[in-house]
Amino acid sequence: MGRSELERLSREELIELVMRLQRPEKTSRTSSKPPATNRKEQREHSKPGGAKPGHEGHSRVVSDDPDAVVEHRPEACACCGGSLHAPLPAEIVSVSVRIELPEVAPVVTQHRRVAVCCPTCGTRVIAPAPEAARGTHFGPRLHAVATYLKTFQTLSYERLQAAISDLFGLTLSQGGLMNLLRRAQGCFRPGRDAAIAMLRKAEVVACDETGVRIEGSNAYHWLFHSAQTVVHTPSSTRGAVVVREMMDGYRPAVWISDRYTAQQGHATEHQTCLAHLARDVAYVVEVSDDPVPWRLQLWLQSVFALAECVTDLAASTLSAKRRSLDRQLGAILATPSRCDLTRELQAKIRRARDQLLVFLAYPGKVEPTKNGSERLLRPAVVPRKVTSGYRAMWAAEGEAAIHTVVDTARLTGANSFGTILKTVGA
Repeated sequence: MGRSELERLSREELIELVMRLQRPEKTSRTSSKPPATNRKEQREHSKPGGAKPGHEGHSRVVSDDPDAVVEHRPEACACCGGSLHAPLPAEIVSVSVRIELPEVAPVVTQHRRVAVCCPTCGTRVIAPAPEAARGTHFGPRLHAVATYLKTFQTLSYERLQAAISDLFGLTLSQGGLMNLLRRAQGCFRPGRDAAIAMLRKAEVVACDETGVRIEGSNAYHWLFHSAQTVVHTPSSTRGAVVVREMMDGYRPAVWISDRYTAQQGHATEHQTCLAHLARDVAYVVEVSDDPVPWRLQLWLQSVFALAECVTDLAASTLSAKRRSLDRQLGAILATPSRCDLTRELQAKIRRARDQLLVFLAYPGKVEPTKNGSERLLRPAVVPRKVTSGYRAMWAAEGEAAIHTVVDTARLTGANSFGTILKTVGA
């Protein structure tokens, strides 16, 4: 805005402009921005790390089945010097443990085909090609280790090559590693298809998405999950077409997401993420002196308190509390305000009013936030920070399939590496 335009503004417009410029920047507490974007001076005044007061300490549990036991007996009496080598009664006074990793070296098995001349007819008979000679030179455990380090420890090809060389003494080219990973990723496609099939039967589905670079362009990593399955998928678009293709016409009872337009209209009911809404409210409370945002903040605190005990209350009680909360919200939204931020916040909540308390009708099945989706998406955000995305779509699709199978198995308590090894070795 130039000087001439500023001179044409009225006194009220100038006051409004100055007030807008004086508003503080949004932080992770008042928006969806990550904590790393907070100002340094705010982090310097943050609470110290470490265990919180009252935290119960934990110590390593001594194994009941050690690989080796070494007894340390005294050789002579400290009092009289008498020998204690005889088989005398003894008692254990303390147990200490030393844990060590064995040296890991590649196990190379050479398969030799030999030819033998038949002593009867003289025919030269060659042994059939073994199954091990028909595929790759590398076994399933090596495939699993490379897949785990690349996908879940976010190693680049260069660092993965160095890790395998330093830890296992095995030299692999980066091209060889790429081919190895591509073969391993193919083993996860059936598991991904099974996870999608379960998703299309779920009563409650939560969804979220985050940006990622694929083939040098902006793209998106989508996540869908239910109580029984987790599905990751990359896409070049953030549009609703991704949801329609994933669900293939199926409409669950409840959809959990933020207020993004592409996430709307995919289920019978919709639960809007209240954590996002709470951050929006916190920002207006911080910026404005208007009492309406403060009342909204108290209302949200009541909702979150109710969400913590939702499974302990009867259906009639929940229904009555829902009606009471809805009446309170209606009164807050009807309160007039001169603050433009408050009016925008009221309009935003008014548009999503029927999506705020849906979780009360599904106690224990529907969460009031999409924090579960964000936790499952977090491992997909780390590669974006470390390697700046994917060079090829097949790599993004392959890692999404791996995350799908592993995260789905985790819902039943399965180990990540164990799931990868089982899938690759199947």
